[in-house]
Amino acid sequence: MRIVAFVAIWALSLITGAEAEPIALQKGVGVHGWLNWSPVEQDRSYKWPPYRTEKEWLGAGRPLADWPDGEVFAGIRSMGFDFVRLTVDPGPLLASDGAKRQQALDVLAAAVEHVVSNGLKVVFNLHSVEQVPAYGLKIISGSADSEGVTRYRTMVAAVAAMLVKIGTDKVALEPFNEPTHYPCDSSGSDDWQRIMSDTVRDIRAVSRDLTVVATGGCGGSVAGLVNLKPGFDDPHLYYSFHMYEPHSFTHQRPDGTTTFASGLPWPAASSTPEVVIETLAAQMEAAGLSQVERMMNTVAARERIAQYFEENWGASQLEAVFQQAVDWAKANNIESRRLFMGEFGVILMSSDGSMGAFNADRLRYLTAVRQLAERYGMPWSIWEYTNPYGMTVIQPSGPALPDLDLLKALGLAP
Repeated sequence: MRIVAFVAIWALSLITGAEAEPIALQKGVGVHGWLNWSPVEQDRSYKWPPYRTEKEWLGAGRPLADWPDGEVFAGIRSMGFDFVRLTVDPGPLLASDGAKRQQALDVLAAAVEHVVSNGLKVVFNLHSVEQVPAYGLKIISGSADSEGVTRYRTMVAAVAAMLVKIGTDKVALEPFNEPTHYPCDSSGSDDWQRIMSDTVRDIRAVSRDLTVVATGGCGGSVAGLVNLKPGFDDPHLYYSFHMYEPHSFTHQRPDGTTTFASGLPWPAASSTPEVVIETLAAQMEAAGLSQVERMMNTVAARERIAQYFEENWGASQLEAVFQQAVDWAKANNIESRRLFMGEFGVILMSSDGSMGAFNADRLRYLTAVRQLAERYGMPWSIWEYTNPYGMTVIQPSGPALPDLDLLKALGLAP
């Protein structure tokens, strides 16, 4: 009888193990403004209780009258998204402990429960910002044995315990965003490997079932992912990378040498450097820049434009980036559907033409990237629901209505 019982238990464990997997995610959108940049006092300490209300968030970027009646998250669900990647500043949690930290966790738990009540799952992303530098990314940018990393890991475990109470079938925990460790070059160390491994172990001490989204270093890029050694793997893990390649196209914006940086095409072969320069010149003239300003900006922009066309970015380069991630997963016996494209997006050209991509180019790029992720069964999250740079699934100004052309590029509209 004991042998029969043992065999039965062993067989059941095999079945359970075979069925174990992370929560199902498909098409998501980042919600970044609500729970980041928690309000601060004049002395730069966090106002308490921390974080903004939903109404404060919505009214911060545009008039509240722009927002249609009804529930924001129900609207996100109606667009066809099945999850939200909810970014949260860990600063208030790191700046508190005991009953005060619990108060912050209660605020966050109520926010997550509000989202899931609208039929959406939540990827809870601890997303450090530099509003209060002492609790920004530098706290985890040092040695794996540093006091800052230890404090951060303790905080992550408390967040995991909070999320488990909401339900491991509804939420996932992404404990880091775009870590600044750069182990993928010759100056790197194994600190990020140790930090990620130790953090997964901390979460697993809280829950074996909570879905965890792990990330590589190097700013959360594919290069960082393929440098990661997933010895901590289990069936409830996703592996994140952010897809903004080439950055020269997705993030066209002025820098210290230019006041206008816009108009690179997608793919590169669809236009020429001469056309981009001519278009840029016309936009600068329309914006009222002087002849000297136009000339200086054109000289500064030429090298950037020439390099983009020399690299000749297009479908084959995108496929090569994705193939790196897929090959890494295969080499580590991880199904490609457990890769998670946590961010992708393109800055839309501004009204004065000083930054961003033309909409048609933006849509072609987003379509191509989304289709590549889906080819390999990867869940994805577009950046983002609303922001001032046109990287948004709703119209960037006026009534907060869905951008139907963008939804079509995401496969969410006919």
